[in-house]
Amino acid sequence: MVSAYNDLDRPPLDERSLQRALMVPDGFVSALRVLPTVESTNTALVAAAKDGAPHASVVVAEEQTAGRGRLGRTWTAPPRSGLFVSILLRPEVPLGAWTWLPLLAGVAAREAVARTAKLEIALKWPNDLVVAEGEQQDRKLGGILCETIPGEDAIVAGIGLNVTLREQELPVPQASSLALAGAESTDRDPLLRSLLRSFGTWYGRWSDAGGDAHAAGLADAYRDACATIGRRVRAELPGHDDVIGVATGLDAAGALLVTTSDQGEVAVGAGDVVHLRPEDAN
Repeated sequence: MVSAYNDLDRPPLDERSLQRALMVPDGFVSALRVLPTVESTNTALVAAAKDGAPHASVVVAEEQTAGRGRLGRTWTAPPRSGLFVSILLRPEVPLGAWTWLPLLAGVAAREAVARTAKLEIALKWPNDLVVAEGEQQDRKLGGILCETIPGEDAIVAGIGLNVTLREQELPVPQASSLALAGAESTDRDPLLRSLLRSFGTWYGRWSDAGGDAHAAGLADAYRDACATIGRRVRAELPGHDDVIGVATGLDAAGALLVTTSDQGEVAVGAGDVVHLRPEDAN
């Protein structure tokens, strides 16, 4: 996608500066590359993982030509208009706990945006970053895609965040960007640094707790940030009837608990969740 903005409007990221700041003793990041353009940072990092890339390797791209979201959706944005980053993880916790990693990434991204952009955002279960309030409430700012790697005890966590996109550049009307949502700063460099540091902190807590999200404080942090809990929702499940009810919390694996009028409490572990307005609640 061609952008009308130049390097002054959307400055490039400095790989060496980021490496010096983040690849430090006792730090989280073990390796970091900034690529000018890739099909997908997740795809690039999956390939690197199969070639032996270490835990906490990071790939950042200035542009993705075939970025992917959940359920096969595409993710497109002009060059240098957002953060497109993937993190390789080789967790030493039970596989069943890995379901918390998309939620962990969301908590880390929310913290980073609040710290550097001075903007409070919310999390829409399971993997969306959305505008928390105001006229743009619930418009999507970004998303998270975690992919396990066949043949490897590893997973890639991909995070995409719209930073400086203008209204005419948005891929869909339901989207937004930090700039459009009123962020005080849209400098991607400190935002990326803060994101990776926050991710590393939460990953360390979760890992030290053996993958127990409750003991790590992750479950509480996610609930506090989640715009879905407490809302009436429709969960669209692949191959099954929709589940409609009130989202009340999360179970031990991070699945969304929905209280329905006909099925009681249902745990939704996968699928698309729609926040319902009163007029379309049925």
